[in-house]
Amino acid sequence: MILKTTYMDKALAEARRAAQHGEVPVGAVIVHGATGKILAAASNRVILDRDPTAHAELLAIRAACRMLGSERLVDCDLYVTLEPCPMCAQAISFARLRRLYYGASDPKGGGIEHGPRIFHRPTCHHQPEIYGGIGEKQASALLKAFFQDRR
Repeated sequence: MILKTTYMDKALAEARRAAQHGEVPVGAVIVHGATGKILAAASNRVILDRDPTAHAELLAIRAACRMLGSERLVDCDLYVTLEPCPMCAQAISFARLRRLYYGASDPKGGGIEHGPRIFHRPTCHHQPEIYGGIGEKQASALLKAFFQDRR
C-alpha cells in the first residue's frame, strides 16, 4: 500500500497543473481503500470548463463513479489539497466516501471545519472520517503564491 503522503503528493501535482492553467490550485485524488489503487485524479477546471461546479473534488468523484460503475464510493478515500467547500462537502457525503484527507484549511470558503461544517449538520446523509493537515505546508504555499501573483 502507498503512503498517504504519496497520494497527497499526487493531489499537489494536480494542484500545480491547475495553477499552470490559471485555475485556483486545488487537486484531488480518489483511492480505492482495499487495493490502494488511484481511481481518479483531477484539478480545478472552473475557468477552463466555464463551469462553477468544476472543482477538483467533484471532477474526481465523477470520474471514480464512472470507473466503478456506481454512484457510491463507500470503500474509497479522497485526498484534496484544500478543505472542501460546502458544495464539495455535500457531494462527498452523497458519494459516501469513507475518508477525507485534506491539506490546507480554508477559513473563508471551507465547509468541513469552517463555515457551515456540513458533516456536523443533522441533515447530513453521511460523514466520512476526516484528517486535515496532510501536506498542509505545500498546499498553503501553492495557494499563497498563486494569489500573490494575482495581486
